Amino acid sequence: MSEKQAAFCDHYITTLNATEAAKLAGYSEKTAKAMGSENLTKPYLKEYIDLRLAELEEKRVASAEEVLQYLTRVMRGEERDQFDLDPSLQDRTKAAELLGKRYRLFVDKQEITGKLEPVTIINDIPRAPNGD
Repeated sequence: MSEKQAAFCDHYITTLNATEAAKLAGYSEKTAKAMGSENLTKPYLKEYIDLRLAELEEKRVASAEEVLQYLTRVMRGEERDQFDLDPSLQDRTKAAELLGKRYRLFVDKQEITGKLEPVTIINDIPRAPNGD
């Protein structure tokens, strides 16, 4: 991968616009659209871009473990708000409720008992003598 292609990839990741990324990477105004489009079809550049976008997405989106840890800190009163205050009782209760739902602590269990008998179908509909 050339320096210009690497610059294109990095700019494409931030702009998501191939023409703009090509211009920022140093391609001429006349060829920016064509080169941007062409660069996106090259497998090794596409793979690099997809890998970098996946890394960025992973950093932006909280994992399930992070969410559970956060809810646990709120429930225990360890997480402070923007004013450096303890979470309210309502916030702590809501966090506990969400954790309880996650671990299925509040599922109502119902036991149904009964006797199932097989169904018997009897064909006792009279038919006309001609078979209709």
